[in-house]
Amino acid sequence: MDRKKLVLLLGALVIAIGTALAARSMFTGASAPQANAVVQAPKGPKVLVAQHALPVGTIITADAIGFQQWPSEMVDNAYFIDGETDMNKLLGTVVRHSITAGEPVTQGALVSPGDRGFLAAALSPGMRAVTVPVSAKTGVAGFVFPGDKVDLVLTQTVKGDDGGSLRAAETILGNIRVLATDQSTDSEVVDGKTVVHAFRTVTLEVTPKIAEKIAVAQTIGTLSLSLRSLADNQGELERAIANGSVDVPNGVSKTEEERILRTAMNRPQDKSSSFVTGGDVSRFQRRTMPSTGGKGASMPSAGGAPAAAYLQTGPVVRISRGKEVEAVPVGRK
Repeated sequence: MDRKKLVLLLGALVIAIGTALAARSMFTGASAPQANAVVQAPKGPKVLVAQHALPVGTIITADAIGFQQWPSEMVDNAYFIDGETDMNKLLGTVVRHSITAGEPVTQGALVSPGDRGFLAAALSPGMRAVTVPVSAKTGVAGFVFPGDKVDLVLTQTVKGDDGGSLRAAETILGNIRVLATDQSTDSEVVDGKTVVHAFRTVTLEVTPKIAEKIAVAQTIGTLSLSLRSLADNQGELERAIANGSVDVPNGVSKTEEERILRTAMNRPQDKSSSFVTGGDVSRFQRRTMPSTGGKGASMPSAGGAPAAAYLQTGPVVRISRGKEVEAVPVGRK
């Protein structure tokens, strides 16, 4: 083959390859046109929805609810509409029916303070409401508001037949939620500041057993409120998880885990944490129970043991004489 034919052949081959590539590019571009997808938001007003799950008895706060765009054809007359709803009036209301996350909040699902059934709706399942009389001295000078957590301190004077008496104060219950002060279930805010009012009674959320204890404690002595720090619950929760008191099963959902922890943090503490006698405050006061019936300290405590043994700071010997039990401090003659 001569040189001229070879050049023509190579030229034809280059042209054929170029034509094939151009055709392929053209057909590929035509078969896959670029689509610009536009996600359109639902056309309609903004309605009030739950930001997270709201169980029965939840007190509404600013972070619990919010407005979200909602389709017009799905808007109900019972919904709260943006621009027509005063959010300040909803804060402090209580959830009457459970609301799931993202679900619209209906007017019938909330109970306002002062409405019939408000206090019953504010109670957690299985809990009871009890009222305790207080004064400015026993009620933290009015600096206790609905939603706060308090401990209950019982102060009493125990007298013996010999004329002696023992003054003692004991923290009998802890982590009790305040439901109301007097007849008020919310806090009054003026110019962005919470107004402090004196009150004569507080209503507390407790278990049925704790309600019985409070009823008896009021006949024994004086009950005082001890306001708890907001940080106490978190620290006690961490200690409870560490020692195994609170068990979070493996594999539970985040929502279920939050529910378990929230229940543990709100659980009232039905144990005596500490006590102080007159002898711990002043050297001129008693540290032990006065004698009763001429037999020393033989008054039984709630656990069945002599109360003197419960309050003794040193070793004691229990002496039984028939049906009577006497607790005698070691070294006493």
